[in-house]
Amino acid sequence: MRATAPFVVGVVAALALTGCSAGAAPRPTGTASTATATPTPTPSIGAADRTAVDRTLAGLEREYDATVGVVATDTTTGETVAYGGDRRFGYASTLKVFAAAAFLRQVHGADRDERVRWTAADATAAGHTPVTSAHVADGLTLAQLAEAAVRQSDNLALNLVLDRIGGPAGLGRALTELGDRTTEVVHDEPALNTIEPGSTADTTTPAAFAADLATVLDGQTLGRSDTALLEWWMSGNATGDTLVRAGAPAGWTVADKSGGAGGIRNDVARVTRPDGGPIIIAVLTARNELDAAYDDALVAESARAVLAAFAG
Repeated sequence: MRATAPFVVGVVAALALTGCSAGAAPRPTGTASTATATPTPTPSIGAADRTAVDRTLAGLEREYDATVGVVATDTTTGETVAYGGDRRFGYASTLKVFAAAAFLRQVHGADRDERVRWTAADATAAGHTPVTSAHVADGLTLAQLAEAAVRQSDNLALNLVLDRIGGPAGLGRALTELGDRTTEVVHDEPALNTIEPGSTADTTTPAAFAADLATVLDGQTLGRSDTALLEWWMSGNATGDTLVRAGAPAGWTVADKSGGAGGIRNDVARVTRPDGGPIIIAVLTARNELDAAYDDALVAESARAVLAAFAG
């Protein structure tokens, strides 16, 4: 059982971030990249490397007046680098990838093609709805909604997917089935972005989300075809170019899900080295000043410092 984090980063956050467009990614072939050729293991990460990471991240916290939590694991070797891994943060829209994973795990076949409809008022109330606001007249299938939640961080798409899997409580149960007893899923969009000081509602830890992502992308939890589909959706994330992707070494590929609101800025990702070696990373950040806006560079620089330790 994963331990509960010792403290909460208190942030009263605004509505979810504004998304941007992204080009279409090639459709998956049905075999997850987790099943590709065996990668070359990364050289062992030494104490000096870990100390350097700690110093860099502590310096970033001072520079940005922020709290940072990062956990990164090479899923081939088990090597892990962590900083503030048990700190609690509001998860914001990073939750959407786990809602999509729960959907893929629970809903199969023709049920995924069920068409869902909503009103313009529903879209307005949800906040950031770049996809669903354009489909009020015709609706979308559940599978299309799950994709929109991951690729475009569409808030109403998340809420409609949650409706299908039992609401926030249903997603909480799905995470518990993965072994996560840390994350507390309480609200849907946009209320999940408001974290009251002292509350653990709608929060998680880097350690919990890194473990969750490693599990849903392990090729077995969802099956190979659905693992490939989820990673394909993540590879087309429209809001992640300035986050972990910006901090990854040249030639490394990133499939991620970002999230941000108020002073919260997060990204969870599967990063693949050119040799095929996969690294799961969760970067969660929060500005200490309640009225401060988040900064993408903090996430990118935190990821850069941690991933450098795996570069060998």
